[in-house]
Amino acid sequence: MSSSSSDNVDERLDEIIDEIVDDTYNDIVESQPNKQKRRAYIERNREVGHDRLWNDYFSEHSTFSAHLFRRRFRMSKDLFLRIVVSLSDNIPFFTQRRDATGRSGLSPLQKCTAAIRQLAYGSAADAADEYLRLGESTALSCLHHFTAGIIHLFGEEYLRRPTAEDLQRLLDIGEKRGFPGMVGSIDCMHWEWKNCPTAWKGQYARGSGKPTIVLEAVASQDLWIWHAFFGPPGTLNDINVLDRSPVFDDIFEGRAPMVEYVVNGHNYNLAYYLTDGIYPKWATFIQSITSPQGPKAELFAKKQEATRKDVERAFGVLQSRFAIVKNPALSLNKQKIGKIMRACIILHNMIVENERDGYIRYDDYEFEEEDGQRSSRVSNDMPTNIHNIIGIRDDVHDTQAHHRLKYDLIENIWNKFGES
Repeated sequence: MSSSSSDNVDERLDEIIDEIVDDTYNDIVESQPNKQKRRAYIERNREVGHDRLWNDYFSEHSTFSAHLFRRRFRMSKDLFLRIVVSLSDNIPFFTQRRDATGRSGLSPLQKCTAAIRQLAYGSAADAADEYLRLGESTALSCLHHFTAGIIHLFGEEYLRRPTAEDLQRLLDIGEKRGFPGMVGSIDCMHWEWKNCPTAWKGQYARGSGKPTIVLEAVASQDLWIWHAFFGPPGTLNDINVLDRSPVFDDIFEGRAPMVEYVVNGHNYNLAYYLTDGIYPKWATFIQSITSPQGPKAELFAKKQEATRKDVERAFGVLQSRFAIVKNPALSLNKQKIGKIMRACIILHNMIVENERDGYIRYDDYEFEEEDGQRSSRVSNDMPTNIHNIIGIRDDVHDTQAHHRLKYDLIENIWNKFGES
């Protein structure tokens, strides 16, 4: 046998052996599908991502205008930079550090932009990988640290109970709209939970519907959300959610400022919310009239339904600003879902404060302190003993007071708007 023939045989044997080895390896891998494979490292050039982001939005001569920044970040540039600076100064995750080789990590702008894009567009975690140069797991980490940081740094201020000054402004606006003593409207919204655990599906889904989580909120005319209670399962209706809600805890525990107002010549001392028909007939809830008879009832129903839409508008604006709460929730962890909702509400209120001058609203200074026309005032009296607190609980649930107040409001609105 010639040497060339021998070489050909050897090459053929080597090919056969390689094929056998490859087939054996593939069989082993396929027989162990749960065995974790080694993750491939991708060099994303994160410095390039930061430079591109800076030149597009934050440089002196940025590529995109302030209008496009507002559209894509859902807020003004000044407000966004305020958030970035606060997070980088107080949350270690957002502080830019160097690794063992001396290379700088992701910048706070990249991390906050990745989080806000997920909130604003409801997109997948790796949707901005090509632009911001960070992977899926890093983007998710940015989102959860961002929501936790927003709640920690801004929650106390932007998801607070109304102060005495806040209440006075709300009372003045309510009086101008024909509802003295009204401090907002209340309603519930459902957020679909796509990845609800199977064991919980019966608790969170009605019949053959999809699982949802309920948000109860109180909103005012300028779309500020004053109260947010999130977490009850979607099988509960508004009354069941109200039974669990802390919306009246400050009143029951004697910590809420008392109010005094006059309607149709009668004095009242409990503020109220405008609601739809499912809520109970308490002194703190005023519903519309289902089938109004006569011009007075028709005018009242028209005004009440138009004013009660404040909370519906707030839900719509919240979902349009942050598509993540409009799309089905993808996380398995309910606690993380709750933080996302709470952070979105805080950001919503921060945007409302930042852009409030551009909204259609009533002048805060229309009612002067010495103005005798103001009939709604915040009282300095606070219930200090247990007997008064028990009495307040009974007053809140008083059905007769509800009917008396509703009749006086019908007359007040007719006297105020009837001729026009």
